Amino acid sequence: MRRPVSRKPAKALAKPSYFPPENVLDRAMPPALVGQQEFEQYHFRNFDLTQASLAGRRFSECLFENCNLAGTSLADTALQNVAFEGCKLLGLAFHACRDMLFDVHFDRCQLDYALFSGKNMPNTRFVDCSLRGADFTRTNLTGALFQECRLAEAVFSQTNLTGADLATAQEVLLDPEQNELKNARFALQSLPGLLTKYGLVVA
Repeated sequence: MRRPVSRKPAKALAKPSYFPPENVLDRAMPPALVGQQEFEQYHFRNFDLTQASLAGRRFSECLFENCNLAGTSLADTALQNVAFEGCKLLGLAFHACRDMLFDVHFDRCQLDYALFSGKNMPNTRFVDCSLRGADFTRTNLTGALFQECRLAEAVFSQTNLTGADLATAQEVLLDPEQNELKNARFALQSLPGLLTKYGLVVA
């Protein structure tokens, strides 16, 4: 009888860092690119995409820096190793993105009420982000990092947090019986947020 092959967890992709000079865009899309559907190795800076539609487009090895995407439509959008730095991503429906090769990075972003439910996001890095009310229901966050993130009212339900690092995360509230937490790291001050349902007082 064959033994099942043990698979190592997928390694996190390096954040995109190289962009051809002609692919570094500031504030607005050049007219020639307005109808373009695929963007590879593009650096978008200071864009205001509030309520815009990126539906059906593909972004690969791209960086959005200091951009406002609040309310932007991501229906069937492909985000393949895409980084967001200093961006407003309030209420963004990442769960509507294509699943294939979905890979994102977040640094200093406002992700309040963002929707990640059902997404496969192993090793995703959230650094210094606000995630108030973000929805991680049934999300695979194996090995994810929440460094100095605010998680007030964030929803974790049937979430896989195996090996995740929440040691510096703040305002963590989740039910250990409803989530997979094996080898996950939490700070001592987060303990009350893990035991709330039991009515315990942690002194």
